[in-house]
This record gives sequence, structure tokens and C-alpha cells, in this order.
Amino acid sequence: MTAHPDAAAGLVAALTARHLTIAVAESLTGGLLVAELVRIPGASAVVAGGVVAYQTPLKHTLLGVEETLLAEHGAVHPEVARQMAAGVRTALAVDGRPADIGIATTGVAGPDEQDGQSVGTVYLGLAFGDKVRAIPITLTGDRAQIRAQTVVHALEAVSELMESTKPEIAE
Repeated sequence: MTAHPDAAAGLVAALTARHLTIAVAESLTGGLLVAELVRIPGASAVVAGGVVAYQTPLKHTLLGVEETLLAEHGAVHPEVARQMAAGVRTALAVDGRPADIGIATTGVAGPDEQDGQSVGTVYLGLAFGDKVRAIPITLTGDRAQIRAQTVVHALEAVSELMESTKPEIAE
């Protein structure tokens, strides 16, 4: 399963129209999400960048996820997703301005469970303004399918955010 080409293009267009920027923090997707966004011509106007924090300690050192949270629950946890999404906005600030939206992926693509979580357990983190939330997803398939489906769900989550909120257009 791959993202419908229009999903990323539509999201980049919506972000561009609203003068909003997005920063991406990835674990299980390993760069697939930011790659899908930057595939779109003109994405540089809205995509600040991406951080692939694949190893758990990097979630703390690069994205500011609390060490105690990681030690107690591991990397596959809704609060980890929230903190990754919030942290990437600041980590990828441009000229001191944090990205408007942070999206994060963390989960278990397989083939084995991780941190007591079963294969297919995924959390998306979404940060916009002072609102930060986690979106739990349960996926099936092999490793590649779970990673690809996570990208699709992440694009959908940000697109739904854009549709459900009417953020003020920056002047």
C-alpha cells in the first residue's frame, strides 16, 4: 500500500495556501513520510525537514522526549508520539521560528514485537498550536506494508487537521 500521489500534493498545496510549515519526526517509517512530502514540487516552501530518530535514545537527544518516559514505556507509546511531534517543531525551527505543525511516527513494523507492543501497533503524534495529540493505529501486513500504511495514515491525519481547523493565514 502506498500513499495516493494526490494525498501529499493536496497537503503541500493546503499548507502553502495557509503559509504553514510542517516538521516530521520519524521512527518506524525511517524517512518515508518526509520523502513522500518532498516528492512534491514546491514542498520546500512548507516542509521544514525531517528527523529520523530510529534508535530510542535519539528520541530524547534530538526531539526532547523525556528519558524517564522512554525508560518506563519504551518508544512505542502515545505520549512518546506526542512529545516527538511537539519536539520536532522546535528541533527544526527556521530562523528561530518553530514549524507550525509537527507530525511523528512511532510503532512496531516487525517482524518482532518491541517494548511489549505487538507488530502493527503504531502511534502518530500531531502537534499544532498548543494542541498535541496521539492517534493510535493498529495495522496488519508485513514490515513494508505497515511502514507504507503508516505514511498514508500520517498524511490523512495532517490533511484532516487542515480541514477541521481554520488557522489564520499568516500575513
